[in-house]
Amino acid sequence: MSIGLATLLQRMTCKVIAGTLDVHITSVEFDSRKVREGSLFVAIKGFTSDGHDYIEKAAAAGASCIVADLDREKHGDEELKAISEQYGCTVIAMKDSRKAGAELCAAFYAHPEDRLDLVGVTGTKGKTTITFMIHDILDRAGRSNGLIGTVCNMIGGEKRTTSHTTPESHEIYEILDELARKNFDSCVMEVSSQGLKMDRVYGLRFDVGCFTNLYEDHIGGDEHPDMEDYIRCKLRLFDNSRIAVVNRDCNVADRVIEYAAARCPVYTYGMSENCDCRADNLRSERRGSVTGTVFDLESPWYSGDVFVALPGKFNVYNALCAIVVAGILKIDFKFVKEALADTFVPGRVQPVPNDLDITVLVDYAHNAASLENVLSTLRDYTSGRIISVFGCGGNRSATRRFEMGEVSGRLADHTVITSDNPRKEDPMLIIENIVTGMKRTDGEYEIEPDRKEAIRKAIQMARPGDTVLIAGKGHEDYQIFADKTIHFDDVEVAAEILRAKEAQS
Repeated sequence: MSIGLATLLQRMTCKVIAGTLDVHITSVEFDSRKVREGSLFVAIKGFTSDGHDYIEKAAAAGASCIVADLDREKHGDEELKAISEQYGCTVIAMKDSRKAGAELCAAFYAHPEDRLDLVGVTGTKGKTTITFMIHDILDRAGRSNGLIGTVCNMIGGEKRTTSHTTPESHEIYEILDELARKNFDSCVMEVSSQGLKMDRVYGLRFDVGCFTNLYEDHIGGDEHPDMEDYIRCKLRLFDNSRIAVVNRDCNVADRVIEYAAARCPVYTYGMSENCDCRADNLRSERRGSVTGTVFDLESPWYSGDVFVALPGKFNVYNALCAIVVAGILKIDFKFVKEALADTFVPGRVQPVPNDLDITVLVDYAHNAASLENVLSTLRDYTSGRIISVFGCGGNRSATRRFEMGEVSGRLADHTVITSDNPRKEDPMLIIENIVTGMKRTDGEYEIEPDRKEAIRKAIQMARPGDTVLIAGKGHEDYQIFADKTIHFDDVEVAAEILRAKEAQS
């Protein structure tokens, strides 16, 4: 793929520092390590590094064009002219190179989102689950679709690893372009507050933009200075959405609806009377080896009973959001119900099937708030005991360990304290911190540093009607120690132990 630089820039404003616009571009890159012959390298200033420091490296690697920020703090025009002369590349400057980079990607790939139904989901909680639900509904309806998110990126059934919830804009456009070229018709993506703040989705047009909820999270450090900045960043999703979907029951609903309604039509979901899509009469139900929730649905598109193969009221909210999107995209109710009845999200209260009448769930809960949320939810779905298995990561706050120990001691009937990703810390010292919090309660507990053995102990002690929650790592398939990283998947381990227990019964 190749496009002339002059053509690429025809709707943009730039300052030509050196060279000519009569060159061809073969890729748009934000990482100098990925630059190859003919690339356009966009120098972006980040939190921890400045892309301008890698301009010469990109030029030496064969970049046809370098894009610098017009308001950069270093690397003056004369220095850039010297790099241009030495390596024979064009150097231009554009206002806000990060936004300019997104516009360049859109132009380079000819706005592939215009050939897809693109759904974006933002909010503190629920993004991953909702995107997987929508993906499953579209797949069940025969729609060829992709997914961009925290757990993985998906091109149809092909899973690809990812390092960011919302990738940089050039990665997003590469994925959307691949989907469009392969004649896929839709894509659903998680849109993080950082992705919005850092303009990773700048200029991207969403057919449907969804807002789930807002909780205090991602405040401080290199993220958001306060909650006001946090919500303002999330609201940006609606600046370029054709239809908005909003959780009417969330604590900032009025503000979100007001902002979105000034820009596009809005549909709401929830459990209160004035929601467009509403769930009522929630009740837990076990179908086969899966414990989930049944509810009565009323909406402009569908009505009737719906079973969600995930426990908890919060997963009903997630399902409602997915249902509204399905309605907007004109998906038959049959496919919506079928998909939600057996949907699962890797590492998000993910059930591990068995024939022992034991509920075994793997969840990413890795702080006190998320652990409390899932354990409190499971109480309503468990006729027997709740057995919790978790550890805490190394090189992290000891306070988190005290808090998680206290939560599990208070809400679980029995806890097996184990190792998570100890990294460079002694696993036993981490466990001691967890025990400190556990001792603030009357909860039963035992210690097993070997995570596989800890999972085995929990499952072996479980009786029919019990729930085993394996928390902390979720979709992660590795375990990090001081001297090595090993493959470790909680779901794989639990499934193996359950098969052995079934064979004995």
